[in-house]
Amino acid sequence: MKPTHAPISIVAALLICGCDAPQPGQTTSQQPELTPQEWLGKLLFFDRDLSTPPGQACSDCHSPSAGFGDPNQQLPVSRGAHPDRFGNRNDLTAAYAAFIPPLRFDEEEDLWVGGLFWDGRAATLADQAKGPPLNPVEMANPDVQAIAEALRGAEYRDLFLTVYGQDALDDADRAFDHMAEAIAMYEKTSEVNPFDSKYDGYLAGEAELTEQELRGLAAFEDEAKGNCAACHPSRPGPEGSPPLFTDHSYDNLGTPKNPESPFYFVPPEFNPDGAAYVDLGLGGFVGDPTQNGKFRVPTLRNVALTPPYMHNGVFKTLYQVVAFYNTRDVAPWPPPEVAANVNHDELGNLDLTPQEIEDIVAFMRTLSDGYDSGGSD
Repeated sequence: MKPTHAPISIVAALLICGCDAPQPGQTTSQQPELTPQEWLGKLLFFDRDLSTPPGQACSDCHSPSAGFGDPNQQLPVSRGAHPDRFGNRNDLTAAYAAFIPPLRFDEEEDLWVGGLFWDGRAATLADQAKGPPLNPVEMANPDVQAIAEALRGAEYRDLFLTVYGQDALDDADRAFDHMAEAIAMYEKTSEVNPFDSKYDGYLAGEAELTEQELRGLAAFEDEAKGNCAACHPSRPGPEGSPPLFTDHSYDNLGTPKNPESPFYFVPPEFNPDGAAYVDLGLGGFVGDPTQNGKFRVPTLRNVALTPPYMHNGVFKTLYQVVAFYNTRDVAPWPPPEVAANVNHDELGNLDLTPQEIEDIVAFMRTLSDGYDSGGSD
Protein backbone atom coordinates (compact mmCIF):
# COMPACT_ATOMS: atom_id res chain seq x y z
CA MET A 1 0.00 0.00 0.00
CA LYS A 2 1.08 3.61 -0.51
CA PRO A 3 2.25 5.57 2.54
CA THR A 4 -0.38 7.89 3.98
CA HIS A 5 1.20 8.93 7.30
CA ALA A 6 2.89 12.32 7.55
CA PRO A 7 6.69 12.18 7.92
CA ILE A 8 7.81 12.01 11.56
CA SER A 9 10.08 14.77 12.76
CA ILE A 10 13.85 14.59 12.48
CA VAL A 11 14.19 15.04 16.23
CA ALA A 12 11.89 12.08 16.90
CA ALA A 13 13.73 9.95 14.37
CA LEU A 14 17.09 10.77 15.90
CA LEU A 15 15.84 9.89 19.37
CA ILE A 16 14.39 6.58 18.22
CA CYS A 17 17.17 5.37 15.96
CA GLY A 18 20.15 6.72 17.88
CA CYS A 19 21.51 8.54 14.83
CA ASP A 20 24.31 11.02 15.21
CA ALA A 21 23.14 14.49 16.13
CA PRO A 22 23.69 17.19 13.50
CA GLN A 23 27.29 18.33 13.44
CA PRO A 24 28.43 21.92 14.07
CA GLY A 25 27.35 24.10 11.19
CA GLN A 26 24.74 21.55 10.08
CA THR A 27 21.07 22.27 10.61
CA THR A 28 18.10 19.97 10.31
CA SER A 29 16.95 22.04 7.32
CA GLN A 30 19.93 20.60 5.42
CA GLN A 31 18.51 17.10 5.78
CA PRO A 32 16.35 15.82 2.91
CA GLU A 33 12.67 15.38 3.62
CA LEU A 34 11.90 11.69 3.81
CA THR A 35 8.64 9.89 3.06
CA PRO A 36 7.17 7.68 5.79
CA GLN A 37 8.58 4.60 4.08
CA GLU A 38 12.03 6.17 3.85
CA TRP A 39 11.86 7.25 7.51
CA LEU A 40 10.97 3.72 8.44
CA GLY A 41 13.94 2.49 6.46
CA LYS A 42 16.21 4.92 8.28
CA LEU A 43 14.94 3.80 11.67
CA LEU A 44 15.52 0.17 10.68
CA PHE A 45 18.98 1.02 9.36
CA PHE A 46 20.03 2.47 12.73
CA ASP A 47 18.20 -0.01 14.99
CA ARG A 48 20.61 -2.02 17.15
CA ASP A 49 17.83 -4.28 18.42
CA LEU A 50 17.61 -6.17 15.14
CA SER A 51 20.63 -8.41 15.83
CA THR A 52 21.09 -11.44 18.09
CA PRO A 53 22.29 -10.52 20.63
CA PRO A 54 21.07 -6.91 20.33
CA GLY A 55 23.75 -4.34 19.75
CA GLN A 56 24.52 -4.24 16.03
CA ALA A 57 22.70 -2.17 13.42
CA CYS A 58 23.29 -1.77 9.70
CA SER A 59 24.81 1.61 10.55
CA ASP A 60 27.48 0.04 12.76
CA CYS A 61 29.18 -1.21 9.59
CA HIS A 62 27.80 1.54 7.33
CA SER A 63 28.09 4.76 9.27
CA PRO A 64 27.35 8.19 7.73
CA SER A 65 30.42 9.49 9.57
CA ALA A 66 32.59 7.07 7.56
CA GLY A 67 31.06 7.58 4.14
CA PHE A 68 28.54 4.83 4.94
CA GLY A 69 31.43 2.42 5.43
CA ASP A 70 32.71 0.79 8.63
CA PRO A 71 33.77 3.41 11.20
CA ASN A 72 36.10 0.90 12.90
CA GLN A 73 38.92 1.36 10.43
CA GLN A 74 41.51 -0.42 12.57
CA LEU A 75 40.06 -3.78 11.49
CA PRO A 76 40.31 -5.07 7.92
CA VAL A 77 36.88 -6.72 8.21
CA SER A 78 33.88 -5.99 10.41
CA ARG A 79 33.18 -7.46 13.84
CA GLY A 80 29.80 -9.16 14.19
CA ALA A 81 27.16 -9.02 16.91
CA HIS A 82 29.14 -11.75 18.68
CA PRO A 83 32.55 -10.30 19.63
CA ASP A 84 34.42 -13.44 18.56
CA ARG A 85 32.97 -13.41 15.03
CA PHE A 86 34.21 -11.43 12.06
CA GLY A 87 33.20 -11.22 8.43
CA ASN A 88 35.43 -12.50 5.65
CA ARG A 89 35.42 -9.25 3.65
CA ASN A 90 35.95 -5.54 4.06
CA ASP A 91 32.55 -3.86 4.04
CA LEU A 92 31.65 -1.90 0.94
CA THR A 93 30.08 1.53 1.38
CA ALA A 94 26.30 1.62 1.26
CA ALA A 95 26.47 5.04 -0.39
CA TYR A 96 25.61 4.98 -4.12
CA ALA A 97 24.82 1.26 -4.01
CA ALA A 98 21.36 2.25 -5.24
CA PHE A 99 22.85 2.74 -8.72
CA ILE A 100 24.37 -0.74 -9.07
CA PRO A 101 22.50 -2.81 -11.68
CA PRO A 102 21.70 -6.50 -11.16
CA LEU A 103 24.43 -8.99 -12.02
CA ARG A 104 24.46 -10.00 -15.68
CA PHE A 105 26.89 -11.34 -18.24
CA ASP A 106 27.57 -8.82 -21.00
CA GLU A 107 27.91 -10.92 -24.13
CA GLU A 108 29.26 -8.03 -26.17
CA GLU A 109 32.03 -7.16 -23.71
CA ASP A 110 32.48 -10.79 -22.56
CA LEU A 111 32.42 -9.93 -18.89
CA TRP A 112 30.22 -9.86 -15.81
CA VAL A 113 28.82 -6.54 -14.58
CA GLY A 114 26.62 -5.44 -11.69
CA GLY A 115 25.30 -7.09 -8.58
CA LEU A 116 25.68 -6.05 -4.95
CA PHE A 117 28.28 -7.34 -2.49
CA TRP A 118 31.85 -7.90 -3.68
CA ASP A 119 30.75 -11.01 -5.62
CA GLY A 120 27.49 -9.68 -7.08
CA ARG A 121 25.28 -12.22 -5.35
CA ALA A 122 22.43 -9.79 -4.55
CA ALA A 123 20.39 -8.35 -7.40
CA THR A 124 18.73 -5.47 -5.53
CA LEU A 125 19.18 -3.31 -2.46
CA ALA A 126 16.37 -5.21 -0.77
CA ASP A 127 18.10 -8.52 -1.50
CA GLN A 128 21.31 -7.10 -0.06
CA ALA A 129 19.52 -5.87 3.06
CA LYS A 130 18.39 -9.42 3.80
CA GLY A 131 21.93 -10.78 3.94
CA PRO A 132 23.56 -9.37 7.10
CA PRO A 133 20.60 -9.94 9.48
CA LEU A 134 20.77 -13.71 8.88
CA ASN A 135 24.54 -14.03 8.48
CA PRO A 136 25.93 -15.81 11.58
CA VAL A 137 29.13 -13.71 11.57
CA GLU A 138 27.26 -10.43 11.17
CA MET A 139 23.91 -9.69 12.84
CA ALA A 140 23.52 -13.40 13.63
CA ASN A 141 19.75 -13.73 13.87
CA PRO A 142 18.77 -17.42 13.90
CA ASP A 143 15.77 -16.92 11.60
CA VAL A 144 13.25 -14.40 10.30
CA GLN A 145 10.96 -15.15 13.23
CA ALA A 146 13.48 -13.61 15.63
CA ILE A 147 13.61 -10.51 13.45
CA ALA A 148 9.84 -10.29 13.29
CA GLU A 149 9.62 -10.49 17.07
CA ALA A 150 12.06 -7.58 17.37
CA LEU A 151 10.03 -5.56 14.87
CA ARG A 152 6.82 -6.21 16.81
CA GLY A 153 8.42 -4.70 19.91
CA ALA A 154 10.08 -1.77 18.16
CA GLU A 155 9.27 1.82 19.07
CA TYR A 156 8.47 2.49 15.43
CA ARG A 157 5.96 -0.38 15.23
CA ASP A 158 3.06 1.99 14.53
CA LEU A 159 4.94 3.60 11.65
CA PHE A 160 5.71 0.14 10.25
CA LEU A 161 1.99 -0.74 10.34
CA THR A 162 0.99 2.60 8.85
CA VAL A 163 3.35 2.14 5.93
CA TYR A 164 2.70 -1.53 5.23
CA GLY A 165 -0.73 -2.26 6.72
CA GLN A 166 -2.08 -3.40 10.06
CA ASP A 167 -1.26 -7.04 9.34
CA ALA A 168 2.29 -6.29 8.13
CA LEU A 169 3.94 -7.93 11.15
CA ASP A 170 1.65 -10.95 11.44
CA ASP A 171 3.70 -13.13 9.12
CA ALA A 172 7.47 -13.26 9.77
CA ASP A 173 8.50 -13.72 6.14
CA ARG A 174 6.33 -10.86 4.98
CA ALA A 175 7.61 -8.63 7.80
CA PHE A 176 11.19 -9.44 6.76
CA ASP A 177 10.39 -8.52 3.16
CA HIS A 178 8.88 -5.20 4.26
CA MET A 179 11.91 -4.47 6.45
CA ALA A 180 14.31 -5.04 3.56
CA GLU A 181 12.21 -2.95 1.19
CA ALA A 182 12.08 -0.02 3.62
CA ILE A 183 15.85 -0.11 4.18
CA ALA A 184 16.33 -0.15 0.41
CA MET A 185 14.09 2.89 0.03
CA TYR A 186 16.16 4.78 2.61
CA GLU A 187 19.36 3.79 0.81
CA LYS A 188 17.97 5.33 -2.37
CA THR A 189 17.54 8.77 -0.79
CA SER A 190 19.79 11.77 -1.25
CA GLU A 191 20.77 11.41 2.40
CA VAL A 192 22.80 8.36 1.38
CA ASN A 193 23.57 9.54 -2.17
CA PRO A 194 24.02 13.31 -1.99
CA PHE A 195 26.46 13.84 -4.90
CA ASP A 196 27.88 16.86 -3.05
CA SER A 197 31.63 16.29 -3.15
CA LYS A 198 34.16 18.92 -4.12
CA TYR A 199 34.47 17.20 -7.50
CA ASP A 200 30.71 17.52 -8.02
CA GLY A 201 31.09 21.21 -7.27
CA TYR A 202 33.95 21.38 -9.78
CA LEU A 203 31.85 19.75 -12.50
CA ALA A 204 29.05 22.22 -11.75
CA GLY A 205 31.43 25.20 -11.93
CA GLU A 206 30.93 25.93 -8.26
CA ALA A 207 34.32 24.83 -6.89
CA GLU A 208 37.92 24.98 -8.05
CA LEU A 209 40.41 22.14 -7.77
CA THR A 210 43.91 22.88 -6.57
CA GLU A 211 46.86 22.49 -8.92
CA GLN A 212 47.70 19.15 -7.31
CA GLU A 213 44.11 17.92 -7.56
CA LEU A 214 44.02 18.90 -11.24
CA ARG A 215 47.28 17.06 -11.87
CA GLY A 216 45.80 14.06 -10.09
CA LEU A 217 42.66 14.19 -12.21
CA ALA A 218 44.77 14.34 -15.37
CA ALA A 219 46.85 11.31 -14.31
CA PHE A 220 43.69 9.51 -13.16
CA GLU A 221 42.19 9.86 -16.65
CA ASP A 222 45.35 9.58 -18.78
CA GLU A 223 45.45 6.19 -20.54
CA ALA A 224 49.24 6.43 -20.58
CA LYS A 225 49.45 7.14 -16.85
CA GLY A 226 47.11 5.92 -14.12
CA ASN A 227 44.26 5.05 -16.49
CA CYS A 228 42.08 4.75 -13.38
CA ALA A 229 39.06 6.07 -15.28
CA ALA A 230 39.01 2.92 -17.41
CA CYS A 231 37.24 1.17 -14.52
CA HIS A 232 36.28 4.24 -12.46
CA PRO A 233 34.72 6.62 -15.02
CA SER A 234 35.10 10.20 -13.89
CA ARG A 235 32.99 12.10 -16.39
CA PRO A 236 29.23 12.74 -16.34
CA GLY A 237 27.08 10.06 -17.89
CA PRO A 238 24.10 10.28 -20.24
CA GLU A 239 22.16 13.52 -19.95
CA GLY A 240 24.73 14.84 -17.49
CA SER A 241 24.17 12.25 -14.75
CA PRO A 242 26.90 12.45 -12.07
CA PRO A 243 29.79 9.99 -12.47
CA LEU A 244 29.61 6.95 -10.22
CA PHE A 245 33.35 6.19 -10.41
CA THR A 246 32.71 2.53 -11.22
CA ASP A 247 31.80 0.59 -14.34
CA HIS A 248 30.40 -2.22 -12.14
CA SER A 249 32.74 -4.75 -13.74
CA TYR A 250 34.91 -7.40 -12.05
CA ASP A 251 38.67 -7.78 -11.85
CA ASN A 252 41.36 -9.84 -10.17
CA LEU A 253 43.87 -7.16 -9.20
CA GLY A 254 46.34 -9.65 -7.79
CA THR A 255 45.48 -8.54 -4.27
CA PRO A 256 47.56 -10.43 -1.70
CA LYS A 257 46.05 -12.23 1.26
CA ASN A 258 45.74 -10.23 4.43
CA PRO A 259 47.46 -12.09 7.29
CA GLU A 260 45.91 -9.61 9.74
CA SER A 261 42.35 -10.66 8.93
CA PRO A 262 40.63 -11.96 12.09
CA PHE A 263 38.35 -14.08 9.90
CA TYR A 264 41.13 -16.69 9.74
CA PHE A 265 40.71 -17.23 13.47
CA VAL A 266 36.92 -17.37 13.87
CA PRO A 267 35.45 -20.65 15.16
CA PRO A 268 35.75 -23.48 12.61
CA GLU A 269 31.98 -23.71 12.09
CA PHE A 270 32.25 -20.33 10.37
CA ASN A 271 35.61 -20.85 8.66
CA PRO A 272 36.63 -24.52 8.49
CA ASP A 273 39.68 -23.64 6.35
CA GLY A 274 41.23 -21.37 8.95
CA ALA A 275 44.29 -19.49 7.67
CA ALA A 276 44.14 -21.52 4.44
CA TYR A 277 40.88 -19.84 3.45
CA VAL A 278 40.90 -18.42 -0.09
CA ASP A 279 38.20 -16.01 -1.24
CA LEU A 280 37.24 -16.87 -4.84
CA GLY A 281 35.05 -13.81 -5.26
CA LEU A 282 32.81 -13.79 -8.33
CA GLY A 283 34.07 -17.22 -9.42
CA GLY A 284 32.81 -18.78 -6.23
CA PHE A 285 29.34 -17.34 -6.77
CA VAL A 286 28.89 -18.06 -10.49
CA GLY A 287 30.75 -21.38 -10.34
CA ASP A 288 33.24 -20.46 -13.05
CA PRO A 289 36.98 -20.91 -12.36
CA THR A 290 37.80 -18.30 -15.02
CA GLN A 291 36.23 -15.72 -12.68
CA ASN A 292 38.10 -16.81 -9.54
CA GLY A 293 39.69 -13.96 -7.65
CA LYS A 294 37.58 -11.32 -9.37
CA PHE A 295 35.71 -8.76 -7.29
CA ARG A 296 33.36 -5.98 -8.29
CA VAL A 297 34.93 -2.61 -9.00
CA PRO A 298 33.71 -0.38 -6.12
CA THR A 299 32.74 3.25 -6.40
CA LEU A 300 35.47 5.69 -5.46
CA ARG A 301 32.98 8.14 -4.01
CA ASN A 302 33.88 8.69 -0.35
CA VAL A 303 36.93 6.48 -0.84
CA ALA A 304 39.10 8.67 1.40
CA LEU A 305 36.59 8.06 4.22
CA THR A 306 36.45 4.27 3.93
CA PRO A 307 39.83 2.69 4.71
CA PRO A 308 41.09 0.00 4.68
CA TYR A 309 40.98 -1.05 1.04
CA MET A 310 40.46 -4.08 -1.21
CA HIS A 311 38.05 -6.93 -0.52
CA ASN A 312 40.11 -8.12 2.44
CA GLY A 313 41.24 -4.74 3.77
CA VAL A 314 44.90 -5.52 3.12
CA PHE A 315 45.89 -1.91 2.35
CA LYS A 316 45.49 0.78 4.97
CA THR A 317 45.97 3.91 2.83
CA LEU A 318 45.10 5.16 -0.62
CA TYR A 319 48.78 5.75 -1.30
CA GLN A 320 49.44 2.04 -0.72
CA VAL A 321 46.65 1.12 -3.13
CA VAL A 322 47.95 3.31 -5.95
CA ALA A 323 51.53 2.22 -5.26
CA PHE A 324 50.41 -1.40 -5.55
CA TYR A 325 48.67 -0.70 -8.87
CA ASN A 326 51.81 1.08 -10.00
CA THR A 327 54.48 -1.52 -9.14
CA ARG A 328 52.74 -4.82 -8.46
CA ASP A 329 54.64 -6.62 -11.24
CA VAL A 330 58.03 -4.97 -10.73
CA ALA A 331 58.38 -4.73 -6.95
CA PRO A 332 58.47 -7.40 -4.22
CA TRP A 333 54.80 -7.40 -3.25
CA PRO A 334 53.34 -10.56 -1.67
CA PRO A 335 51.82 -13.05 -4.13
CA PRO A 336 48.15 -12.74 -5.10
CA GLU A 337 45.53 -14.57 -3.07
CA VAL A 338 44.30 -16.09 -6.36
CA ALA A 339 47.08 -16.37 -8.93
CA ALA A 340 44.81 -17.18 -11.87
CA ASN A 341 42.99 -14.52 -13.90
CA VAL A 342 45.12 -11.61 -12.64
CA ASN A 343 44.81 -8.43 -14.72
CA HIS A 344 48.26 -7.82 -16.19
CA ASP A 345 47.04 -5.53 -18.97
CA GLU A 346 45.89 -2.44 -17.11
CA LEU A 347 48.01 -2.34 -13.97
CA GLY A 348 51.15 -3.69 -12.40
CA ASN A 349 53.78 -1.48 -14.05
CA LEU A 350 52.34 1.99 -14.59
CA ASP A 351 55.62 3.92 -14.22
CA LEU A 352 54.01 6.58 -12.02
CA THR A 353 56.35 8.78 -10.01
CA PRO A 354 55.83 9.19 -6.25
CA GLN A 355 54.56 12.71 -6.95
CA GLU A 356 52.03 11.42 -9.46
CA ILE A 357 50.81 8.87 -6.91
CA GLU A 358 50.34 11.65 -4.37
CA ASP A 359 48.52 13.73 -6.99
CA ILE A 360 46.07 10.91 -7.77
CA VAL A 361 45.42 10.44 -4.06
CA ALA A 362 44.81 14.18 -3.69
CA PHE A 363 42.24 14.00 -6.48
CA MET A 364 40.47 11.02 -4.92
CA ARG A 365 40.11 13.02 -1.72
CA THR A 366 37.88 15.44 -3.64
CA LEU A 367 35.28 12.66 -3.96
CA SER A 368 34.20 12.83 -0.30
CA ASP A 369 30.62 13.97 0.26
CA GLY A 370 29.79 17.01 2.34
CA TYR A 371 31.97 19.59 0.62
CA ASP A 372 30.97 23.18 1.30
CA SER A 373 31.38 25.09 -1.96
CA GLY A 374 31.13 28.26 0.10
CA GLY A 375 34.76 27.94 1.05
CA SER A 376 35.61 25.04 3.38
CA ASP A 377 37.24 21.80 2.28
